[in-house]
Amino acid sequence: MGIIGWIVLGLLAGLAAKILLPGRDPGGLVGTTLIGVAGSFIGGWISARWLDRPISTQFFDTATWVSAIGGALVLLIAYRIFFGDSRARR
Repeated sequence: MGIIGWIVLGLLAGLAAKILLPGRDPGGLVGTTLIGVAGSFIGGWISARWLDRPISTQFFDTATWVSAIGGALVLLIAYRIFFGDSRARR
């Protein structure tokens, strides 16, 4: 799976993370999308490195999707913890 495939996967993982964890995010839609892309890379790296589950080259592999969505969820939670609701402070 190429870089474009990972970006598309990240966009969809960010959307899934947003659906699973609703609420206002400090970065809005663009921030959530970027978190999804970064989360898919980090989730894939963690899956391959520590869980001994290498990421498949197939786009529709369950382990790839679970690791991407899991990574996006972790980053979204961390982003909310560190940056909170920045819109309320204005």
